Amino acid sequence: MSYSVSPIGFLRSCFKEKFAIPRQPQLAPAARGVLELVAPFDTGDAVQGLEQVSHVWLLFLFHQALEDQPRLKVRPPRLGGNKSVGVFATRATHRPNGIGQSVVKLDKVEPGRLWLSGIDLLDGTPVLDIKPYVPYADSVASAYNRIADGAPLLIEVQWRDAALSQARSHGLRLDQPLVDLIEQCLTQDPRPAYQVPPPERRYGTRLWDVDVRWHYPEPGKICVLEVVET
Repeated sequence: MSYSVSPIGFLRSCFKEKFAIPRQPQLAPAARGVLELVAPFDTGDAVQGLEQVSHVWLLFLFHQALEDQPRLKVRPPRLGGNKSVGVFATRATHRPNGIGQSVVKLDKVEPGRLWLSGIDLLDGTPVLDIKPYVPYADSVASAYNRIADGAPLLIEVQWRDAALSQARSHGLRLDQPLVDLIEQCLTQDPRPAYQVPPPERRYGTRLWDVDVRWHYPEPGKICVLEVVET
């Protein structure tokens, strides 16, 4: 038996590319977005009472990773990208039905719009459902995960003076904490773990409407080179 689902809204996110999106929600508190609801959910009735909630679960589609052939095993970045485990033991984007879930902070509620932070979703993500986070039921003190038993190690982020000035300027223009967003994303080291890039290799991604470029001047360090408007 098959079922069909329809999005209840779409996310306008600071993340315009998949690269450098945090691998879990809440790791970048400065990552913001707006969930725009579609009819018939774009009225005040559907979100009435949600202003009493601090966090929500989003169920969504990995719309740029949908596959016709399901994968039984995947190679999660947490294990270096070169070790396979069962798909159901991971949160990899390659899901049997393309469904993801994230718990995010709810900053503001308006009819037809939810303002969110701590997100890890790509711009344009179709959202299938919203559920309130319930602390006494959703937080399990005795829970463990031996594959991911702690937060990822962070690396040092440095700035060229010009790049920091650019980021501050664009942050003011966008009215967004752009410097914090860049640092929170890059300190988690978005490159594949098996890569050992030479200093001359450049990496980049797009956040809001700016391109962020960086390199690895030495192992364990990132240097932001420029932040320019696209």
